[in-house]
Amino acid sequence: MTILGGIGFTAPWLLLALLALPILWLILRAVPPAPVRRRFPGVALLLGLKDDESVSDRTPWWLLLLRMLALAAIIIGLAGPVLNPVQDRAEGKGPLLILLDGSWAGAARWTQQEEAIEAQLTRAARAGRPVGFLSLTDPDTPAFQSADIWRSRLAGFSPAPWQPDVAQIGRVAEIIADLPDFDTLWFSDGLDYDGRSTLLDRLQDRGRVEVHQVAGNAMAIAPARYADGAVQLTLKRAAPGAARQVTVEAQGRDPAGNARVLARGTADFAEAAKEAELSLSLPAELRARITSFDISGQRSAGARSLVDDGLQRREVALIGGRGQREELQLLSPLHYIEQALAPSAELIKGSLTEVLPANPDVIVLADIATLSEAETAPLLEWIDAGGMLIRFAGPRIAASDVSRMAEDPLMPVRLRAGGRSVGGAMSWGEPKTLAPFRDSSPFFGLAIPPDVSVSAQVVAQPDPSLAERVIAALSDGTPLVTRKASGQGQIVLFHVTATAEWSSLPLSGLFVQMLERLAVSSASGTPEPASLEGTTWSPLRVMDGYGTLSEAGNLQGVAGEVLLSQPAGPGLLPGIYGNEDRRLARNAISAETELTPSSWPADVPVHGLALAPERPLGGWLLSLSLLLLLADVLASLALSGRLLARSNSAAAIALLVFIPFLQVPTAQAQQGPSERDAEAFALDAAAEVALAHVLTGNRQLDDVAKAGLLGLTDTLFFRTSVEPAPPIGVDLERDELSFFPILYWPVTPDQPQPSDKAYAKLNEYLRSGGLILFDTRDADIAGFGAASPNGRKLQELAAPLDIPPLEPLPDDHVLTRTFYLLQDFPGRHTSRDVWVEAAPPDAEKVEGMPFRNLNDGVTPVVIGGNDWASAWAITSNGAPLLPIGRGFSGERQRELAYRFGVNLIMHVLTGNYKSDQVHVPALLDRLGQ
Repeated sequence: MTILGGIGFTAPWLLLALLALPILWLILRAVPPAPVRRRFPGVALLLGLKDDESVSDRTPWWLLLLRMLALAAIIIGLAGPVLNPVQDRAEGKGPLLILLDGSWAGAARWTQQEEAIEAQLTRAARAGRPVGFLSLTDPDTPAFQSADIWRSRLAGFSPAPWQPDVAQIGRVAEIIADLPDFDTLWFSDGLDYDGRSTLLDRLQDRGRVEVHQVAGNAMAIAPARYADGAVQLTLKRAAPGAARQVTVEAQGRDPAGNARVLARGTADFAEAAKEAELSLSLPAELRARITSFDISGQRSAGARSLVDDGLQRREVALIGGRGQREELQLLSPLHYIEQALAPSAELIKGSLTEVLPANPDVIVLADIATLSEAETAPLLEWIDAGGMLIRFAGPRIAASDVSRMAEDPLMPVRLRAGGRSVGGAMSWGEPKTLAPFRDSSPFFGLAIPPDVSVSAQVVAQPDPSLAERVIAALSDGTPLVTRKASGQGQIVLFHVTATAEWSSLPLSGLFVQMLERLAVSSASGTPEPASLEGTTWSPLRVMDGYGTLSEAGNLQGVAGEVLLSQPAGPGLLPGIYGNEDRRLARNAISAETELTPSSWPADVPVHGLALAPERPLGGWLLSLSLLLLLADVLASLALSGRLLARSNSAAAIALLVFIPFLQVPTAQAQQGPSERDAEAFALDAAAEVALAHVLTGNRQLDDVAKAGLLGLTDTLFFRTSVEPAPPIGVDLERDELSFFPILYWPVTPDQPQPSDKAYAKLNEYLRSGGLILFDTRDADIAGFGAASPNGRKLQELAAPLDIPPLEPLPDDHVLTRTFYLLQDFPGRHTSRDVWVEAAPPDAEKVEGMPFRNLNDGVTPVVIGGNDWASAWAITSNGAPLLPIGRGFSGERQRELAYRFGVNLIMHVLTGNYKSDQVHVPALLDRLGQ
């Protein structure tokens, strides 16, 4: 590309044709020799007459200039002018590798990075260079292809919710070792990683390296922890800088189940500091509703800290069997339990009658043998409601008759009289060690220290149910810990004391781990990886690079020891993981993660992403030349008297030249709130029921959608008691959606993605009872799914929406009978695939009734591709706008489309009314029983 005067030219040699313009000027200005004048008397008869046609003896200068400008526009347009040209810095025509860090740190400016990559692909396409893509976060051997092919795939790239590790960077180095020489454009997220300098040396050995780096200071938030009665948060930034305040939002759900910000706090970065601390004192009820902590204004996986059961500290009530003396603290039956549970639970002390009204999660009884009836009855009720009772044996239980003849309700097993002593002066045996924990035990996977031994215990009576209640045993097979279910709760008995009198178990770390798995299965704080060994955790919701959570689907489970010890990556996505007892959050960063700003050698050119995009001007100039030539034709006609009088020619020419540049105002129906008063819009929308369609930016499609809803509005007016107002086009970014019972959303492959604010409004609209009819309009070429560009765009548009599971519309759905009885739902196309909210798993058909009781409410979405708006569309005089089929069958298809529209609107307005009417006999019969 050659740059002249700040404008680049792809074919600069064509500009030499401009040298011919003076020659053309001279040719057009050439005048033939003047004629010989002879006086002829008959000329007097012609005086006063006017010729119908006249020819100028000399071309006017302004017409010559018009022609010169038209020709110059053609020449310059063919020369390929480009505004904001940037010459390729890399020499040659070899392959070009675009290397992406691709981590969450670049998510906030991912759109800007995509624009910069697209500009580089444009230059590579102009130079004919093959291009390959490679990402550090998910390395794979690149395929060098045409830049135009990669440009069409660019929208499919997205940041990963993890950072590249040493293994992934090493894999990239192995991949490039097998590639031919190439130049590299490295798009960095601004962070440094282990092994990056070695990779840079490898890349420089293969060709020239140029870096384009995200501007700004990457910021992240470490996992939340609970300490000293408050939620403690640590914010990190990559580079030290000026003092700064950062707002942190606690996201969660209110009592109505709606997502909202539950609390806010401000963290202060001191000057030159890389970390800032924030402490939030929140009530337990509010703390239990929090799902994540987000850095306000940041959109990345690193700026979101997911919350699991860790903030929901369980309340544990401790009740000892004998009084505690300060000077004999180590002999207290509660001392070791307190030390084990204090870091992870809220401890409550008092009598049983005092702690039960507080409804703790766990009650621990240390060597308490007998409970009064006034204590037993409420304690059993508390256990049946889901509480856990943990009991420790001791001399009192060993000497009592509790659970001897018959199993006590507050004991998991029957006990033998007295106790068992091993390894003492009156015993022939040695102290017993612990046997490995079975797979069914909650302690499975815990390492047993070899120095843990038991010298005395209370022994369980043999019983057919004893084996299944033993969750820990001694090496000789006698039970050490037993458990049984009672209602929704559990009763657990340690057959040894909570002190070191009968065993060394309370002196070991195993005692802490066993209590954590029992009493603090949903305790605060992140457990040690070793404590999760032997467990498997299933992903429930996973997070993408932007910090957005989505359902995990059928992703494979993760081993407990890997979940918290291994770095996040393709096989370990950040998100929420769970098992039958608790949930754990795996965040994009951990408390130990260090954010280091990238630094590049002096021989590597580093650029930002703020590049002015190149704008080809050839098309504009060629269009201008056509307009100038048209003006030339009109001017020539005017000068010859064939178009306008000479006196009006100048004004006419000026008008014709400038008419194409006049902007025609858009129709009122397509205006957004910036052109109309928002209050007036709200009054119009709320005055009467009105159908609405989403403005896609495609004028022709929006006009068809408006005409379709107008046809459906007229049908409702004449056939039902609903009298809607004229339909309204809504802008998702600015219009309020709550006024409309239904939104018709036609899908096009190129319509823009709504913003986060628009998605928030859409989700609120769906949760408050609104319905969205997604119409991919592609049923003639594809079924529902991603088999067409429209289907793939629908998946992209619907991903951030809170949409329930879907299923094909069943034959007994209420939509088939709200007003008309239907089994087909055609539009302009006739596909049967229409998707609605899936029926509940327990939906059953009542005997004697034709339908199941499905959808206790309105399905929030209906998805299909039959192009219903085209079938409903009418002109201003009520005639069909678009043809549907042929002859009678086509009119029948249009009629069925109108009936489906009527059923849909009646379903939105009446919900499950029709379904309930069908089930009235069965409902009355049940009430009579």
